[in-house]
Amino acid sequence: MGRVTVRRPVVTYSRGTHRERVDALAAEEPLELRVGGKALTVTMRTPGHDVELAHGFLLTEGVIGGLSDVAVARYCEGLGPDGRNTYNVLDVALADHVPPPDVSVERNFYTTSSCGVCGKAALDAVKLKTRHSPADDPVRVDVDVLAGLPDALRAKQKVFAATGGLHAAGLFTASGEALVVREDVGRHNAVDKVLGWAVLQDRVPSAGTVLMVSGRASFELVQKAAMAGVPVLAAVSAPSSLAAELAAEQGVTLVGFLRGDSMNVYAAAERVAA
Repeated sequence: MGRVTVRRPVVTYSRGTHRERVDALAAEEPLELRVGGKALTVTMRTPGHDVELAHGFLLTEGVIGGLSDVAVARYCEGLGPDGRNTYNVLDVALADHVPPPDVSVERNFYTTSSCGVCGKAALDAVKLKTRHSPADDPVRVDVDVLAGLPDALRAKQKVFAATGGLHAAGLFTASGEALVVREDVGRHNAVDKVLGWAVLQDRVPSAGTVLMVSGRASFELVQKAAMAGVPVLAAVSAPSSLAAELAAEQGVTLVGFLRGDSMNVYAAAERVAA
């Protein structure tokens, strides 16, 4: 398995002095995802939890709806300069009843770790239809529980603590219990890993849960939450205008600027209990 961190020599300058030392950086490597042997996408990610990443990606792209739609996922042979398997090529075989990915919503063959939507082959295909609408989810989350989620997420960011260079996403219960936390150089990859975990645990739709992310709330992250049936998405930073519009449309409670005991609720505020 690829390395999560890489150690590199650096020269540190501070207050007129400098010194040489070794620094830990978050690893970033390409992952080629194939479906039925056919290349679907390449994304730059932090190695680890790749099977979750694949399941989450296929769920949020509308290719699968749950665990029963995947027959098997396995690494393919991809050799590095040292002759060893890079574990950077993953092939997913869909169940017999699942059609192959629709080319109208395929990503371009390369996507960066920071952006997912811009890799779409057709922007008018971005709004995917969820099979697990969260609109009627009756869950309510206390503001005190929401206020505690950023610290709960940060406490489980082990690689971020070592590198300072990763995003994180976590799936929490309405009472604040952490079900799973994942880190990645890409915020959408971190979310896909979390939702892929939910797929593999047969917890899709993820009713009654809160998806907490360490950065901003983009359109794509709201879409991913809706595709997995997650009723509440919370972020420490700002949402985009499209994120707020989509959240209102899909019935996702969207919380932004979640810092300390303050927050803004941009959509479906009835789920937040003061």
